[in-house]
Amino acid sequence: MRKGSKLRKFAVSGVWVAVVGAVLQAQLANAHGYTNDPPSRAYACRLGLNSGCGGAAYEPQSVGEAPKGFPQLGPVDGKIASGAHINFLLLDEQTAGRWHLTPIRDRKVAFDWYYEVGHKTTKWEYFITKANWNPNAALSREAFESTPFCEVDGQGIPARGEGQPMNGQALEKHQCTLPADRSGHHVILGLWTIDDTAFAFHDVMDVDIQAEAGPPPEWPKVGSINPNRDLQVGDKVKARAFVNASESAQYSVSVDIDNAEEAQAQNWSYKLAKRISETQTRVKAGQMDEAGNIKPVQGNNTIYAKPETGITGYQLDFEGMPGDESYMHLDDLKPDYTLTDGKTTLDFTVTTNRKLQLTTRLLDAANQQVGFVRQDVDATASPVTVPVESTAGEHVLKVVGVNKSGRVLLQQERKVQLKDAGNGAYDFEFPQSVASYKAGTRVLQPKTGDVFECKPFPFEGWCKIYSESASQYEPGLGSNWQDAWIKH
Repeated sequence: MRKGSKLRKFAVSGVWVAVVGAVLQAQLANAHGYTNDPPSRAYACRLGLNSGCGGAAYEPQSVGEAPKGFPQLGPVDGKIASGAHINFLLLDEQTAGRWHLTPIRDRKVAFDWYYEVGHKTTKWEYFITKANWNPNAALSREAFESTPFCEVDGQGIPARGEGQPMNGQALEKHQCTLPADRSGHHVILGLWTIDDTAFAFHDVMDVDIQAEAGPPPEWPKVGSINPNRDLQVGDKVKARAFVNASESAQYSVSVDIDNAEEAQAQNWSYKLAKRISETQTRVKAGQMDEAGNIKPVQGNNTIYAKPETGITGYQLDFEGMPGDESYMHLDDLKPDYTLTDGKTTLDFTVTTNRKLQLTTRLLDAANQQVGFVRQDVDATASPVTVPVESTAGEHVLKVVGVNKSGRVLLQQERKVQLKDAGNGAYDFEFPQSVASYKAGTRVLQPKTGDVFECKPFPFEGWCKIYSESASQYEPGLGSNWQDAWIKH
């Protein structure tokens, strides 16, 4: 610990102060930091230990930024994990088996942080859920002790120390001791309070406290089966046992998913736990009752092992059966869109054979987002409309589609030109989308650089007639182009 820093333990006492009014939404910067040992809920998403995390998996360093002063201030109840930020709300889901639990086998814990930008720091604090907290209720102030069990003075200097690079692993860990009466599933809330802003970072860590005050248990906990997603028929799940850093084939167990019922999350977890208990004598999986009996259940199962096995942990591996070909096409996309007072609308069609959550972004030359829309699409052709506010120039359209199970990720990228309104503006580059031309449609003839406007009724039908063998109405070049077009 840094010279002059102070470590204090706090007694469990105090009364919560109610949060009145709406909490100010923090403006996220590009980079901050997160706990990486034990891993925060968001960082566990990046590691693949958690699934269904949304944007948190890509930027755990930005999760949980909210006004400092917890518990009087900070994120509102129910949004403590996300910091109430719209990009990270999936982290606020709270059930007993939803998140990976990091085993804690010693009450003396060394909390470690990684900093993308190690801001000047007032302090770090660590709160823990109460002994009787409800793991199936949304995280609230009532769930946590009112005072931190550990605090470290930041001295108002950068998190990694004066004169050190702002980015990187913390140079010193925070040495803390967990309350003696806590065991099993708990949530630890780590607070990093920034000295020169009005905000703090609120990182939740999901842990399984296995340290006991008495003699070692007969069946220590060595892992868990957290069924966070459904599988597909033909998949395989393997519980890989590790003795220190080496995998143990002797204690590793796998199951195949043989039917649609077994593919459901709670059912494959039960099948795997049951297989472990049936095939192993010194390893069991399930939930332990008050009499010490371990029985597999549908849902979250704990893996226990006799000390003589030497097992230090388990890891779940999923082997998926190859599915049918998935595709996503972007259709009817114009090469150019016209800006009016700096605004326009991108309209196009997405064709896919999957039900997807579609995220569409338009980025300018500086990679700044100038258009965004998220929608669910069916396995068909679906229209997409993106409001845009930007300036003229080349842009990049990025479309990402993800299915519900997270097994399908489809991405497309296109260049799009935005142009200011004026006489030279046009709707299409001929002959793109020729079948959609109508009276007033403007096209750019790429062979000459000229812009042509489709004549009104009764001539507009000729604007749609074009092929290599029928080119008489090609604007500016066809033998009868003047019957269909007006040159600008």
